[in-house]
Amino acid sequence: MVSNDTMNLSRFVEEMDQYLDYIGGPAGALALTGVAAASAFYLASRPTPQRPLVALDRQSFPLPGPELVRVSKFYKESKEGKFVSFIDKDVRTLYDSFRQGAKESNNGPCLGWRDAPGRPYQWLRYDEALLRARNLGSGLTGLGMGPGALIGIYSQNCPEWVLTEQGAYCYSMVLVPLYDTLGPDACAYIIKQADIQVVIVEDDAKANLLLDRAPRSLRRLVSIKETRPATNQRARNRGVEVLRFEDVESAGAARNAPEVPPQASDLCTVCYTSGTTGNPKGVMLTHENVIASVCSVLLQLGDHKPTRSDVMISFLPLAHMLERCCENGMYMVGGSVGFFTGDIKRLPDDMKALRPTVMPAVPRLLNRMYDKVMSEVSGSFIKRVLYNMAYSAKESELKRGIIRNNSFWDKLIFRKVQEGVGGRLRLMLVGSAPLAGNVLTFARCALGCLVVEGYGQTECCAPISLTVQGDHVPEHVGPPVACCCIKLVDVPEMEYYAINNQGEVCVKGTNVFQGYYKADDKTKETIDSDGWHHTGDVGMWLPNGTLKIIDRKKHIFKLSQGEYIVPEKIENIYIRSQYVQQVFVVGESLKSCIVAVVVPDVEVVKGWAQENHIPGTLSVLCNNPEVKKLIMDDMLGWGKDASLKSFEQVKDIYLHPDPFSVQNGLLTPTLKSKRPQLKAYFKPQIEDMYAKLT
Repeated sequence: MVSNDTMNLSRFVEEMDQYLDYIGGPAGALALTGVAAASAFYLASRPTPQRPLVALDRQSFPLPGPELVRVSKFYKESKEGKFVSFIDKDVRTLYDSFRQGAKESNNGPCLGWRDAPGRPYQWLRYDEALLRARNLGSGLTGLGMGPGALIGIYSQNCPEWVLTEQGAYCYSMVLVPLYDTLGPDACAYIIKQADIQVVIVEDDAKANLLLDRAPRSLRRLVSIKETRPATNQRARNRGVEVLRFEDVESAGAARNAPEVPPQASDLCTVCYTSGTTGNPKGVMLTHENVIASVCSVLLQLGDHKPTRSDVMISFLPLAHMLERCCENGMYMVGGSVGFFTGDIKRLPDDMKALRPTVMPAVPRLLNRMYDKVMSEVSGSFIKRVLYNMAYSAKESELKRGIIRNNSFWDKLIFRKVQEGVGGRLRLMLVGSAPLAGNVLTFARCALGCLVVEGYGQTECCAPISLTVQGDHVPEHVGPPVACCCIKLVDVPEMEYYAINNQGEVCVKGTNVFQGYYKADDKTKETIDSDGWHHTGDVGMWLPNGTLKIIDRKKHIFKLSQGEYIVPEKIENIYIRSQYVQQVFVVGESLKSCIVAVVVPDVEVVKGWAQENHIPGTLSVLCNNPEVKKLIMDDMLGWGKDASLKSFEQVKDIYLHPDPFSVQNGLLTPTLKSKRPQLKAYFKPQIEDMYAKLT
């Protein structure tokens, strides 16, 4: 990042400050003569622009017909309504793709890890990874697991995660990831619903979390790290056997069971979404689904796609399909994947040690990077001037299709930002939640690499659309990828109509899931009779053929860190407070928390105010800090009692004296909140709350 210890910049700033003191003049043209000369050199030495792979003013192809369907331009048969399923006819499954990568890499480095911070990365090569995966899968068959069996895995990203995945594929088993944010109850529900008998666990702590609510179906835990004797005994008391990962591998090597490779149509995973209401839903994805998704992204990246010489940093959860698809794309081309040490605070240190060239990311990471740089430059006039000049120059290059990290400005201003991600990054894929346009442009300028933003869902195996190299305009998610097509469907209750290029985003293609596990009713609610998956997101087509996400059909939204919020659920809990008559919970996909507008119960609040000798009308009381604290503390107490997660609790409230009503246009005739109208009505107050929270 730009900081006081940035050698070149600090020395320059110090000398410039001294010079300004000496001449006693303002920071004008004279003070920046040297920078101007450097700028002239920079402009004279700029490289040749890269040509976009498609015309940027026509990035998708509209199919004829009334449904206004749009398809990718990166697959010529898309015009005929066909979708990419694979690139190489011999690579149709994730079993095939890993072996293809081993061949492409010539047994190069595959899985990397560090035993501790400060240590160098160690590498497992492809052939050894294949052997160990096969041994583990063979060992699982010795535990009674066979084709179609669902194997659970509950672990942070590590080499053993991938060995488990590939070991399962050797014998046509199906992987079911578990993860911390699901919570123990949801994990127990998944194990029970999927009838999971074996779960690979990372360590003693995760083993105990599963044992707390272990369903009867769970028979064995296979621990990657050592477990305590007390944990092993606790497991036995519950009828669960704890085995060591390495012991299952050894037993599998001795057993040497013949492999049973999967077919493209076979399930490779049941990926449970964290859900927003009720229990999580298991998204059934086949090998074809994943291969199609990976291949479509590789096609769209063109010359920027990963190769055998690339190294990727793995820190986003492998339990989610964004990271899973990125890693499988790396293995397909014979690239290397290095895992972070497990502590997100040490991620910069891991990246400096690994020096990745490819990196999947989420908006929250880029937001922090942006905030840190802005904080640094805001404290110094000279830093701010230099930063603005550097940003303007790099943005100008972006607009001309130039992507590089070796300019004068990169070396002077953005060197620390680039070194913070290892210094070699050439490709970043951003997804999971919306990204503010100014942050995306900053990332493209500061990192000096290709940064593409995608939109997708677990149900579509991650990608639905992806921005195109050369398109510098932010705040859209690009055209459809080659494995699917997109249409917009009317949402009349929200006044979105396809004829106006607005509506619910619906997807059809080889990346669309097979349905929800043991939940046909939920599947029918999501996939219609013509095979269109209804995402619940509202989008609009921009004139250049790219998609922009503008709303959520069911008023469910993501926070910037990717967590889903169901405001109605939270409102139904807060309304239990005796002080609350009405409440409107609101959030923004570019923010990390939620806030609320609260109409207090006039009688209860006035009664409390009188008891505490606080005078005033309800309007006056709404502006009283003590009243606000009373109501907010009580709301948070109800939220805690209802087990709301921390990100589901409001971080600020605005007290409004006048009730929402049909007459003032904030309620429907059936007395339901008109959420878009409420958000628009209280826009100043909402913006003020967020401004105070930043």
